Amino acid sequence: MKFGEQLRSSIIREYQWYYIDYNGLKAELKAATGPLAADGSGHKQWTEDDETRFVAKLEAELEKVHTKQQVKAMEISRRIAVSEREVKEVVNRLNERGPGEEGPSEEEFMLLEEDLSDIIADVHDLAKFVQLNYTGFYKIIKKHDKMTGWHLRPAFDTRLKAKPFYKENYDASVIKLSKLYDLVRTRGNPVKGDSAAGGSQASFIRQTTKYWVHPDNVTELKLIILKHLPVLVFNASKEFEQQDQAITSIYYDNPDGFPLYEGRLKKTEGAEAIRLRWYGGMKTETVFVERKTHREDWTGEKSVKARFSLKEKNVNAYMRGELLPAAIFEKARKEGKKSEKAIAEDERLAAEIQYSVLKHGYKPVCRSFYNRTAFQLPADARVRISLDTELTMIREDNLDGRIRSGDNWRRMDIGVDYPFSQLPPEDIVRFPYAVLEVKLQTQVGQEPPEWIRQVIASHLVEAVPKFSKFIHGTACLFPTRIKLLPYWMPQMDVDIRKPVTHDFGIRRPDISGTTTTSDDEEEELDSDDEEAEAARRGAGNGESSRHGARLRVPASDTEGQTVELPTANEDYPIYDSDEEYDENYELEEARRVGGWHYYRVLLASKASAAASGAWNALKYVVPRPRATEMPRAARLQSLFGDQRIQHKRFSAPPGKKIYVPVRVEPKVYFAAERTFLGWLEYSIYIGTIATTLLNFGDHPTPTAFWIAGIFTLLAICSLLYSVGIYFYRSRSIRNRKAARYYDRWGPSALCVALFVAAGLNFVYEGRERKYW
Repeated sequence: MKFGEQLRSSIIREYQWYYIDYNGLKAELKAATGPLAADGSGHKQWTEDDETRFVAKLEAELEKVHTKQQVKAMEISRRIAVSEREVKEVVNRLNERGPGEEGPSEEEFMLLEEDLSDIIADVHDLAKFVQLNYTGFYKIIKKHDKMTGWHLRPAFDTRLKAKPFYKENYDASVIKLSKLYDLVRTRGNPVKGDSAAGGSQASFIRQTTKYWVHPDNVTELKLIILKHLPVLVFNASKEFEQQDQAITSIYYDNPDGFPLYEGRLKKTEGAEAIRLRWYGGMKTETVFVERKTHREDWTGEKSVKARFSLKEKNVNAYMRGELLPAAIFEKARKEGKKSEKAIAEDERLAAEIQYSVLKHGYKPVCRSFYNRTAFQLPADARVRISLDTELTMIREDNLDGRIRSGDNWRRMDIGVDYPFSQLPPEDIVRFPYAVLEVKLQTQVGQEPPEWIRQVIASHLVEAVPKFSKFIHGTACLFPTRIKLLPYWMPQMDVDIRKPVTHDFGIRRPDISGTTTTSDDEEEELDSDDEEAEAARRGAGNGESSRHGARLRVPASDTEGQTVELPTANEDYPIYDSDEEYDENYELEEARRVGGWHYYRVLLASKASAAASGAWNALKYVVPRPRATEMPRAARLQSLFGDQRIQHKRFSAPPGKKIYVPVRVEPKVYFAAERTFLGWLEYSIYIGTIATTLLNFGDHPTPTAFWIAGIFTLLAICSLLYSVGIYFYRSRSIRNRKAARYYDRWGPSALCVALFVAAGLNFVYEGRERKYW
């Protein structure tokens, strides 16, 4: 889908006269008035008068969009203020009614709920309007610079900063709407309790799943969630400030080998992550020292996060070992606000973390910053959803000679001033997506709420299991020191936006339909990257009332609502994972080791390349059957039509590997050993047959000798094959490689060999006895 088509199909009726005139601006680009170009193309040259005319029209379009955005934003603010007064008036009547007096009717609450739903839809539509126009301006500027050769983008960036219609932050509106909607939904009786909802616990266990959310879908997702869960506000009496959402963490590791990074990446039993976290700005006095510990499922334990609080002024002394845990909790014991058992647990945790940091030489290596919007019922942690936006990873080390944090536990040249423009590019990674975490504490066998199942199955999110800010930041910020990359790294180059797959989204009460303002016309061919970006945006930018999707699947099958992409060969994974020989990686590692090991690996790589070339040549020469092309499935036909589906197989950069998570349980070792013993048993059977034929025949003949030899050779080959397979599997299990643990050819080859040997024995014995 080209951007012109996307703009026409996404127009919201209320805003239909206020969108950027994309087609008109394109027409201006084609209306050059200069002399014919010297290249013989027949196009006229772009003149200064043409540039003045185009810039004037562009300024008018920017003023139109900016004015509409400002007017609508003020209207929404007024509507929220009016709804707040109405809700408070109804709730006060409910709370102040006397005995026998009737309170507000159900109809009043329903009208208030409809009004708030309409405001929520307005916020959603405004966000979509802003996003689409922002994209349109940059696309037309890109087209202008390409077609005319005049560079307008730097000057236009300045104009955008003067009229920043795209920088509207809806978080304050979301929080107000959440509070009001919760009051109305609960009919004036919202759930009350500790806003921390478990924050007082030193250790807590949750079942967490993580998803990526494209920035275009963030506001819509927030508005959908707040209709089911209120925004969690820790201090309701305080006016909302942007820095209240800020969360910053400093991650520790040993820069020499990054053992904590590798442990968390491989998910080894007992792998730890140590971090220092604070909420809000840099002036926050309380810092939480946290340790995450990974537990394998077979241990019967759950991964756990434990933490204790520490004053910021004491962090350096604690991390250096100058301040002992007993002194940290001495004041807590005197005050008696916590039980002795809880204090003892915190003290033990502090001692263990301090010992690990000092023993292993852990230092601050990476900082993560993001703004978090949390959705949760107060005092009820069964369902907690958090959405982290503006995620940024920043270096904290001093490895390259640059002093960042120095001897301090964190660098002080930055705070919560996203996007941290003062930092050099090599010190910062700005994550392109928001991160959604769904945390459930459900009983055994209990299903999550249906609306959560719909959210995670919708087009708004992309599942990324076990995503870690620490792993991603470390892998990106230390490219020369990190050799193993997380499995999601190749996905960073793929746009995660998807077409709407089922009826789900923001609904406007009793309003439907959309309006387009222009007829379809043929769009000129844009550049490849521009076309791809526009196509990836797909559906989902339309009016909130147009919640019906073109493509639908049965809502009963939540897992089936995800897009099923075919693969060219199901035997091969999409990633070049560890079970495959990677010449570049092996050579880089061997070159660092040097000596005979390097020459052995070099010889093996050359032999592997020669064998691969010979095999490819043999496959090309020898005739072989070709696969029959099957018609495209109905689901793929509905999603992609007749367009060609491209399949891309990702490989890591030279000298690196993409680590695919593999869960290894103890029973896997036993399974490999049982399989090996099974092969040994059958090899012994075959050897016994050979010995019987050779030594216990009534009339030993050359035929009997050769038949016995065939069975003996078969037994030896079976033994050697089983030993080799056992060594391969054992090494793969120990190294947690994503190897093929099934045997595709071995059992079949053994059966065929046994059949051939038994057949030959029957034929030769029959000839020996002169039956034929």
